[in-house]
Amino acid sequence: MFSNAHIGIDLGTANTLVYTKSKGIIIDEPTVVAVNTKTRDIIAFGHKAKEMIGKTPISIEVIRPLKDGVIADFDITTQLLKLIMQNASKKLGTSLRKPSVIVCTPSGATSVERRAIQDAVRQSGAKEVQLMEEPVAAAIGSGLPVNEPVASMIVDIGGGTTEVGIISFGGVVASNTVKAAGDKMDESIIHFIRKEYNVLIGEPTAEEIKKTIGHALIPHTVEQMDVRGRDVVTGLPKIIHLSSTQIQGVLTESLETILEAIRATLEICPPELAGDIVDHGVVLTGGGALLKDIKEWLSSVIEVPVHIAPEPLQSVAIGTGKSFFVSERKQKAAK
Repeated sequence: MFSNAHIGIDLGTANTLVYTKSKGIIIDEPTVVAVNTKTRDIIAFGHKAKEMIGKTPISIEVIRPLKDGVIADFDITTQLLKLIMQNASKKLGTSLRKPSVIVCTPSGATSVERRAIQDAVRQSGAKEVQLMEEPVAAAIGSGLPVNEPVASMIVDIGGGTTEVGIISFGGVVASNTVKAAGDKMDESIIHFIRKEYNVLIGEPTAEEIKKTIGHALIPHTVEQMDVRGRDVVTGLPKIIHLSSTQIQGVLTESLETILEAIRATLEICPPELAGDIVDHGVVLTGGGALLKDIKEWLSSVIEVPVHIAPEPLQSVAIGTGKSFFVSERKQKAAK
């Protein structure tokens, strides 16, 4: 049985999600692929590939085909999207024949970067490809009244970029994109541990440290964590002891960059909409919204209410899918 399905794709730097009307989120996988270095064919993707990071022989390379929210390796991204479409077909129990796809893009992406995303999705088998700005998708997925004459402010802290957007009447009124997000925080942790302890750790370990003892910039009860890595001097395995205050200091630069992006966006917000933000506050989405104390810290420094979206990791994907069904209702109403 064939199906001309409508699907929404959140093609993120850290994770790729697929949303359908009938089953909601059907795919939620890390945007990581394991590639045969000779043939450049994908051996594994998603969680399986992520588990292989730092553990593969020379014949296998684990890569992330997207960087800072845009395509870094076009051919691998196209292969990945084809695999995702195949998996979506299996999950839906039908064969996707030329589906209509909405895929999100960073609001700061150039026309060349947008066209690359569009071409990659089309080459993976899509009939029709529409692009949607991430802040709008995140706002729809968070349940905000984007089509009303009310300001909705969204801060989407993803893997490669942080998107800040003020939305009214279904469009972006003011926006800002910075390359300070989850990946940058992980890199900062890796550099700190190498500089301070002469120990090498990988990206998965850095991410685990951030999730376990990472805190935003407010006082908290100190937490401890043992971390295993490789000593740069001896080449032998080594265990080091980290505290949450150390990691808090490491994350300071990234968090302050995000704060500056929020302030810069508020500064260019029309005065009539600024009052709505004071009343309704700011909504956080993306993996960065799960950092401990970030809601309390942001609320204290920008002095407006801060809320975390009901499903911060899935908001963009849900928004891309829902936007199809909103446009369908409008078309039916017009008839």
